[in-house]
Amino acid sequence: MMVNSILMSQVLDVQTWTYIIVGLTFTIYIGIAIWSRAASTKDFYVAGGGVSPLANGMATAADWMSAASFISMAGIISFAGYDGAVYLMGWTGGYVLLALLLAPYLRKFGKFTVPDFIGDRYYSNTARFVGVICALLVSFTYVAGQMRGVGLVFSRFLEVDINTGVMIGMFIVLFYAVLGGMKGITYTQVAQYCVLIFAFMVPAIFISIQMTGNPIPQLGFGDKLADGSGMYLLDKLDGLSTELGFAEYTEGSKSMIDVFAITLALMVGTAGLPHVIVRFFTVKRVKDARKSAGLALLLIAILYTTAPAVSVFARTNLIETVSGKPYSNVPEWFKKWELTGLITFTDKNEDGNIQYLADQDKNELVVDNDIMVLANPEIAKLPNWVIALVAAGSLAAALSTAAGLLLVISASVSHDLIKKMINPNISENGELIAARLSAVVAVGVAAYFGIHPPGFVAATVALAFGLAAASFFPAIILGIFYKRMNKEGAIAGMVVGISSMILYMLKFKFGWFGGGGKSDWWFGISPEGFGSVAMILNFTVSIIIMKFTPAPPEDVQEIVENIRIPSGAGEASNH
Repeated sequence: MMVNSILMSQVLDVQTWTYIIVGLTFTIYIGIAIWSRAASTKDFYVAGGGVSPLANGMATAADWMSAASFISMAGIISFAGYDGAVYLMGWTGGYVLLALLLAPYLRKFGKFTVPDFIGDRYYSNTARFVGVICALLVSFTYVAGQMRGVGLVFSRFLEVDINTGVMIGMFIVLFYAVLGGMKGITYTQVAQYCVLIFAFMVPAIFISIQMTGNPIPQLGFGDKLADGSGMYLLDKLDGLSTELGFAEYTEGSKSMIDVFAITLALMVGTAGLPHVIVRFFTVKRVKDARKSAGLALLLIAILYTTAPAVSVFARTNLIETVSGKPYSNVPEWFKKWELTGLITFTDKNEDGNIQYLADQDKNELVVDNDIMVLANPEIAKLPNWVIALVAAGSLAAALSTAAGLLLVISASVSHDLIKKMINPNISENGELIAARLSAVVAVGVAAYFGIHPPGFVAATVALAFGLAAASFFPAIILGIFYKRMNKEGAIAGMVVGISSMILYMLKFKFGWFGGGGKSDWWFGISPEGFGSVAMILNFTVSIIIMKFTPAPPEDVQEIVENIRIPSGAGEASNH
Protein backbone atom coordinates (compact mmCIF):
# COMPACT_ATOMS: atom_id res chain seq x y z
CA MET A 1 0.00 0.00 0.00
CA MET A 2 2.81 2.38 1.01
CA VAL A 3 4.78 1.55 -2.15
CA ASN A 4 1.74 2.15 -4.35
CA SER A 5 1.04 5.54 -2.77
CA ILE A 6 4.66 6.62 -3.25
CA LEU A 7 4.60 5.52 -6.91
CA MET A 8 1.32 7.37 -7.43
CA SER A 9 2.78 10.46 -5.79
CA GLN A 10 5.68 10.41 -8.24
CA VAL A 11 3.21 10.51 -11.12
CA LEU A 12 1.23 13.48 -9.68
CA ASP A 13 3.03 16.47 -8.18
CA VAL A 14 2.00 18.24 -4.96
CA GLN A 15 0.16 21.01 -6.78
CA THR A 16 -1.98 18.56 -8.78
CA TRP A 17 -2.78 16.52 -5.67
CA THR A 18 -3.70 19.75 -3.86
CA TYR A 19 -6.09 20.78 -6.64
CA ILE A 20 -7.72 17.33 -6.49
CA ILE A 21 -8.08 17.04 -2.70
CA VAL A 22 -8.91 20.71 -2.00
CA GLY A 23 -11.31 20.77 -4.96
CA LEU A 24 -13.05 17.64 -3.68
CA THR A 25 -13.42 18.99 -0.12
CA PHE A 26 -14.68 22.37 -1.36
CA THR A 27 -17.27 20.60 -3.52
CA ILE A 28 -18.49 18.71 -0.44
CA TYR A 29 -18.73 21.94 1.60
CA ILE A 30 -20.69 23.77 -1.10
CA GLY A 31 -22.94 20.75 -1.65
CA ILE A 32 -23.77 20.60 2.06
CA ALA A 33 -24.52 24.36 2.09
CA ILE A 34 -26.98 23.96 -0.81
CA TRP A 35 -28.61 20.92 0.82
CA SER A 36 -29.02 22.60 4.23
CA ARG A 37 -29.72 26.21 3.23
CA ALA A 38 -31.48 28.34 5.85
CA ALA A 39 -35.18 29.06 5.30
CA SER A 40 -35.81 31.04 8.51
CA THR A 41 -33.96 33.30 10.94
CA LYS A 42 -33.90 30.41 13.46
CA ASP A 43 -32.21 28.22 10.83
CA PHE A 44 -29.78 31.05 10.07
CA TYR A 45 -28.87 31.87 13.67
CA VAL A 46 -29.09 28.53 15.53
CA ALA A 47 -29.66 25.86 12.82
CA GLY A 48 -33.32 25.55 13.86
CA GLY A 49 -32.25 24.47 17.38
CA GLY A 50 -32.44 20.78 16.44
CA VAL A 51 -28.83 19.63 15.91
CA SER A 52 -27.88 16.27 17.50
CA PRO A 53 -25.23 16.26 20.28
CA LEU A 54 -22.74 14.27 18.12
CA ALA A 55 -23.10 16.58 15.08
CA ASN A 56 -22.91 19.60 17.35
CA GLY A 57 -19.86 18.18 19.11
CA MET A 58 -18.06 17.69 15.78
CA ALA A 59 -19.14 21.12 14.53
CA THR A 60 -18.01 22.75 17.80
CA ALA A 61 -14.63 21.01 17.57
CA ALA A 62 -14.17 22.26 13.99
CA ASP A 63 -15.37 25.75 14.95
CA TRP A 64 -12.97 25.75 17.88
CA MET A 65 -9.91 24.24 16.13
CA SER A 66 -9.03 27.14 13.92
CA ALA A 67 -5.95 27.81 11.81
CA ALA A 68 -4.27 28.72 15.11
CA SER A 69 -4.77 25.16 16.41
CA PHE A 70 -4.02 23.37 13.14
CA ILE A 71 -1.25 25.50 11.64
CA SER A 72 0.20 27.76 14.28
CA MET A 73 0.11 26.01 17.66
CA ALA A 74 2.57 23.24 16.75
CA GLY A 75 4.66 25.91 14.97
CA ILE A 76 4.89 27.97 18.14
CA ILE A 77 5.78 24.91 20.22
CA SER A 78 8.42 23.99 17.59
CA PHE A 79 10.26 27.26 18.17
CA ALA A 80 9.32 28.10 21.76
CA GLY A 81 9.57 24.54 23.09
CA TYR A 82 8.34 24.30 26.67
CA ASP A 83 7.13 27.94 26.59
CA GLY A 84 4.66 27.06 23.83
CA ALA A 85 2.79 24.80 26.24
CA VAL A 86 0.81 27.83 27.49
CA TYR A 87 -1.31 27.64 24.34
CA LEU A 88 -2.10 23.96 24.95
CA MET A 89 -2.96 24.52 28.60
CA GLY A 90 -4.96 27.69 28.07
CA TRP A 91 -7.03 26.55 25.11
CA THR A 92 -7.77 23.09 26.52
CA GLY A 93 -8.48 24.34 30.04
CA GLY A 94 -10.70 27.07 28.65
CA TYR A 95 -12.86 24.58 26.86
CA VAL A 96 -13.39 22.63 30.09
CA LEU A 97 -14.36 25.90 31.78
CA LEU A 98 -16.81 26.73 29.00
CA ALA A 99 -18.36 23.25 28.99
CA LEU A 100 -18.86 23.03 32.74
CA LEU A 101 -19.48 26.61 33.79
CA LEU A 102 -21.35 28.35 30.98
CA ALA A 103 -22.77 26.14 28.21
CA PRO A 104 -25.75 24.57 30.06
CA TYR A 105 -26.87 27.85 31.64
CA LEU A 106 -26.63 29.85 28.44
CA ARG A 107 -28.59 27.14 26.64
CA LYS A 108 -31.30 27.31 29.27
CA PHE A 109 -31.46 31.09 28.86
CA GLY A 110 -32.21 30.32 25.20
CA LYS A 111 -30.97 33.35 23.27
CA PHE A 112 -29.53 33.44 19.75
CA THR A 113 -26.35 35.42 20.45
CA VAL A 114 -24.07 36.57 23.27
CA PRO A 115 -25.08 40.27 22.86
CA ASP A 116 -28.70 39.03 23.03
CA PHE A 117 -27.94 37.42 26.41
CA ILE A 118 -26.15 40.59 27.58
CA GLY A 119 -29.02 42.84 26.43
CA ASP A 120 -31.79 40.78 28.05
CA ARG A 121 -29.94 39.82 31.23
CA TYR A 122 -28.94 43.43 31.84
CA TYR A 123 -32.35 44.78 30.67
CA SER A 124 -30.68 47.48 28.58
CA ASN A 125 -30.14 48.33 24.92
CA THR A 126 -26.97 50.16 25.97
CA ALA A 127 -25.62 46.87 27.37
CA ARG A 128 -26.71 45.14 24.15
CA PHE A 129 -24.90 47.76 22.05
CA VAL A 130 -21.69 47.39 24.10
CA GLY A 131 -22.05 43.61 23.64
CA VAL A 132 -22.36 44.04 19.86
CA ILE A 133 -19.22 46.22 19.74
CA CYS A 134 -17.27 43.68 21.83
CA ALA A 135 -18.50 40.76 19.65
CA LEU A 136 -17.40 42.59 16.50
CA LEU A 137 -13.95 43.44 17.93
CA VAL A 138 -13.33 39.88 19.11
CA SER A 139 -14.63 38.29 15.89
CA PHE A 140 -12.74 40.55 13.48
CA THR A 141 -9.48 40.10 15.40
CA TYR A 142 -9.98 36.33 15.39
CA VAL A 143 -10.95 36.15 11.72
CA ALA A 144 -7.76 38.01 10.74
CA GLY A 145 -5.77 34.99 11.95
CA GLN A 146 -7.95 32.58 9.98
CA MET A 147 -7.57 34.53 6.76
CA ARG A 148 -3.81 34.67 7.13
CA GLY A 149 -3.89 30.87 7.45
CA VAL A 150 -5.97 30.55 4.27
CA GLY A 151 -3.59 32.85 2.40
CA LEU A 152 -0.55 30.85 3.60
CA VAL A 153 -1.91 27.57 2.28
CA PHE A 154 -3.02 28.91 -1.09
CA SER A 155 0.22 30.83 -1.66
CA ARG A 156 2.36 27.72 -1.14
CA PHE A 157 0.33 24.79 -2.44
CA LEU A 158 -1.65 26.37 -5.27
CA GLU A 159 1.23 28.77 -6.00
CA VAL A 160 -0.94 31.86 -6.15
CA ASP A 161 -0.33 35.24 -4.59
CA ILE A 162 -1.18 35.25 -0.84
CA ASN A 163 -3.79 37.99 -1.39
CA THR A 164 -5.44 35.95 -4.14
CA GLY A 165 -5.50 33.00 -1.76
CA VAL A 166 -7.34 35.07 0.85
CA MET A 167 -9.94 36.13 -1.75
CA ILE A 168 -10.54 32.53 -2.91
CA GLY A 169 -11.05 31.41 0.69
CA MET A 170 -13.42 34.28 1.41
CA PHE A 171 -15.53 33.47 -1.64
CA ILE A 172 -16.00 29.87 -0.46
CA VAL A 173 -16.90 30.94 3.10
CA LEU A 174 -19.24 33.62 1.78
CA PHE A 175 -21.11 31.08 -0.30
CA TYR A 176 -21.94 28.60 2.42
CA ALA A 177 -22.21 31.09 5.32
CA VAL A 178 -24.61 33.40 3.47
CA LEU A 179 -26.64 30.61 1.89
CA GLY A 180 -26.80 28.14 4.77
CA GLY A 181 -26.37 30.33 7.85
CA MET A 182 -25.79 28.34 11.04
CA LYS A 183 -27.62 25.34 9.56
CA GLY A 184 -25.28 25.19 6.55
CA ILE A 185 -22.22 25.99 8.66
CA THR A 186 -23.01 23.29 11.24
CA TYR A 187 -23.14 20.41 8.76
CA THR A 188 -20.23 21.82 6.75
CA GLN A 189 -18.19 21.93 9.97
CA VAL A 190 -18.97 18.24 10.63
CA ALA A 191 -17.32 17.46 7.27
CA GLN A 192 -14.48 19.90 8.00
CA TYR A 193 -13.75 18.23 11.33
CA CYS A 194 -13.35 14.87 9.57
CA VAL A 195 -11.02 16.44 6.98
CA LEU A 196 -8.87 18.40 9.42
CA ILE A 197 -8.38 15.62 11.99
CA PHE A 198 -7.52 13.06 9.29
CA ALA A 199 -5.12 15.55 7.70
CA PHE A 200 -3.39 16.27 11.02
CA MET A 201 -3.09 12.66 12.18
CA VAL A 202 -1.95 10.90 8.97
CA PRO A 203 1.41 12.71 8.61
CA ALA A 204 1.94 12.60 12.40
CA ILE A 205 1.56 8.81 12.36
CA PHE A 206 3.81 8.44 9.28
CA ILE A 207 6.60 10.56 10.82
CA SER A 208 6.30 8.94 14.25
CA ILE A 209 6.88 5.55 12.60
CA GLN A 210 9.79 6.99 10.57
CA MET A 211 11.58 8.52 13.56
CA THR A 212 10.78 6.18 16.46
CA GLY A 213 8.98 3.14 15.05
CA ASN A 214 5.99 3.98 17.26
CA PRO A 215 2.71 4.46 15.34
CA ILE A 216 1.16 6.54 18.15
CA PRO A 217 2.56 10.11 17.86
CA GLN A 218 1.58 11.03 21.44
CA LEU A 219 3.92 8.26 22.66
CA GLY A 220 6.41 8.43 19.81
CA PHE A 221 7.81 11.86 20.61
CA GLY A 222 8.84 10.62 24.06
CA ASP A 223 10.27 7.37 22.69
CA LYS A 224 13.73 6.20 21.60
CA LEU A 225 14.91 6.83 18.03
CA ALA A 226 14.45 4.05 15.49
CA ASP A 227 18.09 4.33 14.30
CA GLY A 228 19.35 1.92 16.98
CA SER A 229 21.31 4.61 18.83
CA GLY A 230 19.28 4.11 22.01
CA MET A 231 18.86 7.90 22.30
CA TYR A 232 15.50 9.43 23.13
CA LEU A 233 14.08 11.82 20.51
CA LEU A 234 13.66 14.68 23.01
CA ASP A 235 17.27 14.27 24.22
CA LYS A 236 18.43 14.48 20.61
CA LEU A 237 16.41 17.66 20.03
CA ASP A 238 17.78 19.21 23.24
CA GLY A 239 21.30 18.45 21.98
CA LEU A 240 20.66 19.87 18.50
CA SER A 241 19.13 23.02 20.04
CA THR A 242 21.99 23.71 22.44
CA GLU A 243 24.60 23.08 19.71
CA LEU A 244 23.05 25.95 17.74
CA GLY A 245 22.95 28.22 20.79
CA PHE A 246 19.21 27.86 21.48
CA ALA A 247 17.85 27.05 24.93
CA GLU A 248 17.08 23.40 25.64
CA TYR A 249 13.79 22.53 23.96
CA THR A 250 12.39 21.06 27.17
CA GLU A 251 13.29 24.12 29.28
CA GLY A 252 11.15 27.27 29.57
CA SER A 253 12.29 30.91 29.51
CA LYS A 254 9.02 32.79 30.15
CA SER A 255 8.47 34.33 33.56
CA MET A 256 6.01 32.46 35.77
CA ILE A 257 3.65 35.45 35.93
CA ASP A 258 3.48 35.69 32.11
CA VAL A 259 2.87 31.94 31.77
CA PHE A 260 0.06 32.23 34.30
CA ALA A 261 -1.39 35.37 32.67
CA ILE A 262 -1.38 33.95 29.12
CA THR A 263 -2.86 30.62 30.26
CA LEU A 264 -5.60 32.37 32.25
CA ALA A 265 -6.36 34.82 29.40
CA LEU A 266 -6.70 31.96 26.92
CA MET A 267 -8.88 29.97 29.33
CA VAL A 268 -11.35 32.71 30.22
CA GLY A 269 -11.17 34.07 26.67
CA THR A 270 -12.31 30.67 25.41
CA ALA A 271 -15.25 30.80 27.78
CA GLY A 272 -16.20 34.20 26.37
CA LEU A 273 -15.86 33.48 22.66
CA PRO A 274 -19.18 34.31 20.98
CA HIS A 275 -18.75 31.96 18.00
CA VAL A 276 -18.21 28.94 20.29
CA ILE A 277 -20.93 29.89 22.80
CA VAL A 278 -23.55 30.19 20.05
CA ARG A 279 -23.01 26.51 19.21
CA PHE A 280 -24.75 25.53 22.45
CA PHE A 281 -27.93 27.27 21.30
CA THR A 282 -28.22 24.90 18.31
CA VAL A 283 -29.22 21.79 20.32
CA LYS A 284 -32.71 20.89 21.54
CA ARG A 285 -32.14 20.57 25.28
CA VAL A 286 -29.81 21.60 28.09
CA LYS A 287 -28.57 18.03 28.56
CA ASP A 288 -27.71 17.96 24.83
CA ALA A 289 -25.55 21.06 25.37
CA ARG A 290 -23.66 19.17 28.09
CA LYS A 291 -23.28 16.07 25.89
CA SER A 292 -22.06 18.01 22.86
CA ALA A 293 -19.57 19.92 25.05
CA GLY A 294 -18.14 16.64 26.36
CA LEU A 295 -17.96 15.09 22.89
CA ALA A 296 -16.30 18.21 21.48
CA LEU A 297 -13.65 18.09 24.22
CA LEU A 298 -12.79 14.47 23.34
CA LEU A 299 -12.65 15.30 19.61
CA ILE A 300 -10.46 18.35 20.25
CA ALA A 301 -8.11 16.31 22.48
CA ILE A 302 -7.13 14.11 19.51
CA LEU A 303 -5.43 17.08 17.83
CA TYR A 304 -4.25 18.82 21.00
CA THR A 305 -2.44 15.76 22.37
CA THR A 306 -0.77 15.24 18.98
CA ALA A 307 0.44 18.85 18.46
CA PRO A 308 3.48 18.58 20.82
CA ALA A 309 4.62 15.46 18.92
CA VAL A 310 4.24 17.20 15.54
CA SER A 311 6.26 20.17 16.83
CA VAL A 312 9.12 17.92 17.98
CA PHE A 313 9.17 15.97 14.70
CA ALA A 314 9.12 19.17 12.62
CA ARG A 315 11.83 20.97 14.62
CA THR A 316 14.17 17.97 14.59
CA ASN A 317 13.72 17.37 10.86
CA LEU A 318 14.19 21.07 10.05
CA ILE A 319 17.49 21.35 11.94
CA GLU A 320 18.85 18.10 10.51
CA THR A 321 17.77 18.92 6.95
CA VAL A 322 19.08 22.49 6.56
CA SER A 323 21.42 23.54 9.39
CA GLY A 324 25.01 23.71 8.18
CA LYS A 325 24.07 22.32 4.74
CA PRO A 326 25.14 23.95 1.44
CA TYR A 327 22.43 26.28 0.12
CA SER A 328 23.07 24.94 -3.40
CA ASN A 329 21.82 21.50 -2.28
CA VAL A 330 18.65 22.51 -0.43
CA PRO A 331 15.61 20.33 -1.19
CA GLU A 332 12.78 21.48 -3.44
CA TRP A 333 10.41 22.22 -0.54
CA PHE A 334 12.86 24.86 0.76
CA LYS A 335 12.86 26.69 -2.59
CA LYS A 336 9.05 26.54 -2.80
CA TRP A 337 8.63 28.08 0.65
CA GLU A 338 11.24 30.73 -0.17
CA LEU A 339 8.95 31.95 -2.94
CA THR A 340 6.27 32.71 -0.34
CA GLY A 341 8.71 34.79 1.74
CA LEU A 342 8.08 32.61 4.80
CA ILE A 343 11.61 31.17 4.72
CA THR A 344 14.49 33.53 4.00
CA PHE A 345 18.22 32.78 3.71
CA THR A 346 20.86 35.52 3.81
CA ASP A 347 24.45 34.31 3.33
CA LYS A 348 26.09 36.70 5.83
CA ASN A 349 29.54 35.03 5.85
CA GLU A 350 29.36 34.16 2.12
CA ASP A 351 30.46 30.55 2.61
CA GLY A 352 27.44 29.11 0.77
CA ASN A 353 26.27 27.15 3.83
CA ILE A 354 23.10 27.75 5.85
CA GLN A 355 24.05 28.90 9.35
CA TYR A 356 20.98 28.43 11.55
CA LEU A 357 21.95 29.89 14.94
CA ALA A 358 20.40 31.50 18.02
CA ASP A 359 22.83 34.43 17.66
CA GLN A 360 20.83 36.83 15.45
CA ASP A 361 23.97 38.61 14.22
CA LYS A 362 25.26 35.34 12.75
CA ASN A 363 21.97 33.58 11.97
CA GLU A 364 21.27 33.30 8.23
CA LEU A 365 17.93 31.48 8.26
CA VAL A 366 14.56 32.98 9.20
CA VAL A 367 11.62 30.55 9.38
CA ASP A 368 8.03 31.69 9.96
CA ASN A 369 6.33 29.78 12.81
CA ASP A 370 3.25 29.20 10.69
CA ILE A 371 4.89 26.98 8.08
CA MET A 372 6.07 24.18 10.36
CA VAL A 373 2.94 21.99 10.22
CA LEU A 374 2.48 22.65 6.50
CA ALA A 375 6.11 21.99 5.59
CA ASN A 376 6.58 19.05 7.99
CA PRO A 377 5.39 16.29 5.55
CA GLU A 378 7.61 17.76 2.81
CA ILE A 379 10.66 17.90 5.08
CA ALA A 380 10.01 14.26 6.07
CA LYS A 381 9.69 13.30 2.35
CA LEU A 382 6.19 11.87 2.74
CA PRO A 383 4.11 11.04 -0.37
CA ASN A 384 2.70 14.03 -2.27
CA TRP A 385 -0.91 13.11 -1.47
CA VAL A 386 -0.14 13.43 2.27
CA ILE A 387 1.33 16.91 1.69
CA ALA A 388 -1.82 17.91 -0.23
CA LEU A 389 -4.02 16.40 2.49
CA VAL A 390 -2.39 18.70 5.08
CA ALA A 391 -3.18 21.67 2.84
CA ALA A 392 -6.85 20.60 2.68
CA GLY A 393 -6.92 20.08 6.46
CA SER A 394 -5.49 23.50 7.23
CA LEU A 395 -8.04 25.11 4.89
CA ALA A 396 -10.83 23.16 6.63
CA ALA A 397 -9.60 24.43 10.03
CA ALA A 398 -9.36 28.06 8.91
CA LEU A 399 -12.60 28.15 6.92
CA SER A 400 -14.72 26.39 9.57
CA THR A 401 -13.78 28.97 12.20
CA ALA A 402 -14.01 31.88 9.76
CA ALA A 403 -17.57 30.83 8.88
CA GLY A 404 -18.58 30.66 12.54
CA LEU A 405 -17.08 34.10 13.20
CA LEU A 406 -18.78 35.65 10.17
CA LEU A 407 -22.10 34.31 11.41
CA VAL A 408 -21.52 35.94 14.82
CA ILE A 409 -20.76 39.23 13.06
CA SER A 410 -23.85 39.07 10.83
CA ALA A 411 -26.12 38.01 13.72
CA SER A 412 -24.78 40.81 15.93
CA VAL A 413 -25.65 43.35 13.25
CA SER A 414 -28.97 41.97 11.97
CA HIS A 415 -30.47 40.51 15.16
CA ASP A 416 -28.99 42.58 18.00
CA LEU A 417 -28.52 45.92 16.27
CA ILE A 418 -31.27 46.08 13.63
CA LYS A 419 -34.01 43.80 15.04
CA LYS A 420 -33.60 44.58 18.73
CA MET A 421 -32.61 48.25 18.59
CA ILE A 422 -33.10 50.05 15.28
CA ASN A 423 -36.21 48.45 13.73
CA PRO A 424 -38.07 46.06 16.09
CA ASN A 425 -40.91 45.69 13.55
CA ILE A 426 -38.72 44.30 10.76
CA SER A 427 -40.20 41.19 9.12
CA GLU A 428 -38.48 37.80 9.43
CA ASN A 429 -37.62 37.90 5.74
CA GLY A 430 -36.22 41.42 6.12
CA GLU A 431 -34.07 40.29 9.06
CA LEU A 432 -32.79 37.32 7.04
CA ILE A 433 -31.82 39.67 4.17
CA ALA A 434 -30.09 41.99 6.67
CA ALA A 435 -28.19 39.00 8.14
CA ARG A 436 -26.97 37.92 4.69
CA LEU A 437 -25.96 41.46 3.69
CA SER A 438 -24.12 41.83 7.01
CA ALA A 439 -22.22 38.61 6.25
CA VAL A 440 -21.21 39.97 2.83
CA VAL A 441 -19.83 43.19 4.39
CA ALA A 442 -18.12 41.18 7.13
CA VAL A 443 -16.42 39.01 4.49
CA GLY A 444 -15.00 42.14 2.85
CA VAL A 445 -13.60 43.42 6.14
CA ALA A 446 -12.23 39.96 7.02
CA ALA A 447 -10.48 39.78 3.63
CA TYR A 448 -8.78 43.12 4.38
CA PHE A 449 -7.55 41.81 7.74
CA GLY A 450 -6.36 38.62 6.06
CA ILE A 451 -4.27 40.63 3.62
CA HIS A 452 -2.95 42.96 6.37
CA PRO A 453 -2.76 40.73 9.49
CA PRO A 454 -1.34 42.12 12.75
CA GLY A 455 0.93 39.11 13.35
CA PHE A 456 1.36 35.37 12.89
CA VAL A 457 -1.78 33.29 13.23
CA ALA A 458 -1.66 32.16 16.86
CA ALA A 459 -0.48 35.53 18.18
CA THR A 460 -3.34 37.29 16.38
CA VAL A 461 -5.83 34.75 17.70
CA ALA A 462 -4.40 35.05 21.23
CA LEU A 463 -5.25 38.77 21.13
CA ALA A 464 -8.86 37.88 20.26
CA PHE A 465 -8.98 35.65 23.34
CA GLY A 466 -7.65 38.53 25.42
CA LEU A 467 -10.44 40.77 24.11
CA ALA A 468 -13.06 38.10 24.92
CA ALA A 469 -11.62 37.63 28.41
CA ALA A 470 -11.60 41.39 29.02
CA SER A 471 -15.17 41.96 27.84
CA PHE A 472 -17.59 39.01 27.88
CA PHE A 473 -16.36 36.57 30.51
CA PRO A 474 -17.07 38.69 33.63
CA ALA A 475 -20.43 39.90 32.25
CA ILE A 476 -21.55 36.32 31.50
CA ILE A 477 -20.29 34.80 34.78
CA LEU A 478 -21.81 37.56 36.92
CA GLY A 479 -24.98 37.46 34.82
CA ILE A 480 -25.47 33.75 35.52
CA PHE A 481 -24.27 33.41 39.11
CA TYR A 482 -24.96 36.79 40.75
CA LYS A 483 -28.56 37.95 40.51
CA ARG A 484 -27.74 41.30 42.18
CA MET A 485 -25.51 42.19 39.21
CA ASN A 486 -27.06 45.15 37.40
CA LYS A 487 -26.79 46.92 34.06
CA GLU A 488 -24.69 49.84 35.36
CA GLY A 489 -21.99 47.53 36.71
CA ALA A 490 -21.94 45.25 33.67
CA ILE A 491 -21.73 48.10 31.16
CA ALA A 492 -18.98 49.94 33.09
CA GLY A 493 -17.00 46.69 33.52
CA MET A 494 -17.18 45.73 29.83
CA VAL A 495 -16.18 49.23 28.69
CA VAL A 496 -13.22 49.44 31.11
CA GLY A 497 -12.10 45.86 30.41
CA ILE A 498 -12.09 45.98 26.62
CA SER A 499 -10.71 49.56 26.53
CA SER A 500 -7.73 48.62 28.71
CA MET A 501 -7.02 45.53 26.56
CA ILE A 502 -7.18 47.57 23.34
CA LEU A 503 -4.88 50.30 24.72
CA TYR A 504 -2.34 47.70 25.89
CA MET A 505 -2.45 45.95 22.48
CA LEU A 506 -1.98 49.24 20.63
CA LYS A 507 0.94 50.27 22.82
CA PHE A 508 2.92 47.04 23.01
CA LYS A 509 1.81 45.19 19.86
CA PHE A 510 1.53 48.04 17.37
CA GLY A 511 3.89 50.63 18.88
CA TRP A 512 1.32 53.37 19.52
CA PHE A 513 1.68 55.91 22.38
CA GLY A 514 5.45 55.58 22.38
CA GLY A 515 5.41 51.80 22.09
CA GLY A 516 7.75 49.92 24.37
CA GLY A 517 9.64 46.65 24.43
CA LYS A 518 9.46 43.56 26.59
CA SER A 519 11.18 45.34 29.47
CA ASP A 520 8.34 47.91 29.57
CA TRP A 521 5.49 45.39 29.89
CA TRP A 522 3.30 46.10 32.92
CA PHE A 523 3.98 43.52 35.66
CA GLY A 524 6.08 41.64 33.06
CA ILE A 525 2.91 40.49 31.26
CA SER A 526 2.85 40.19 27.44
CA PRO A 527 0.00 41.60 25.28
CA GLU A 528 -1.22 38.00 24.79
CA GLY A 529 -1.56 37.64 28.57
CA PHE A 530 -2.92 41.09 29.42
CA GLY A 531 -6.49 39.87 28.96
CA SER A 532 -6.16 38.41 32.48
CA VAL A 533 -5.44 41.84 33.96
CA ALA A 534 -8.21 43.47 31.90
CA MET A 535 -10.63 40.74 33.06
CA ILE A 536 -9.79 41.45 36.73
CA LEU A 537 -10.34 45.16 36.06
CA ASN A 538 -13.72 44.32 34.51
CA PHE A 539 -14.79 42.25 37.54
CA THR A 540 -13.57 44.93 39.98
CA VAL A 541 -15.27 47.85 38.22
CA SER A 542 -18.50 45.85 37.70
CA ILE A 543 -18.84 44.94 41.39
CA ILE A 544 -17.90 48.41 42.71
CA ILE A 545 -20.37 50.21 40.41
CA MET A 546 -23.05 47.60 41.19
CA LYS A 547 -22.71 48.32 44.95
CA PHE A 548 -23.65 51.98 44.45
CA THR A 549 -26.48 51.53 41.92
CA PRO A 550 -30.02 50.05 42.08
CA ALA A 551 -30.62 46.28 42.03
CA PRO A 552 -32.04 44.71 38.85
CA PRO A 553 -35.85 44.41 38.54
CA GLU A 554 -37.46 41.42 40.27
CA ASP A 555 -38.36 39.71 36.97
CA VAL A 556 -34.70 39.76 35.88
CA GLN A 557 -33.62 38.30 39.23
CA GLU A 558 -36.20 35.53 38.80
CA ILE A 559 -34.79 34.71 35.34
CA VAL A 560 -31.31 34.37 36.88
CA GLU A 561 -32.70 32.06 39.59
CA ASN A 562 -34.48 29.98 36.94
CA ILE A 563 -31.51 29.38 34.65
CA ARG A 564 -29.53 27.94 37.59
CA ILE A 565 -32.24 25.48 38.66
CA PRO A 566 -31.28 21.98 37.39
CA SER A 567 -34.73 20.43 37.90
CA GLY A 568 -36.30 19.52 34.57
CA ALA A 569 -33.17 20.75 32.79
CA GLY A 570 -33.35 17.86 30.36
CA GLU A 571 -36.62 19.17 28.98
CA ALA A 572 -35.88 22.89 29.05
CA SER A 573 -38.05 24.93 26.76
CA ASN A 574 -36.82 26.66 23.62
CA HIS A 575 -37.51 30.26 24.61
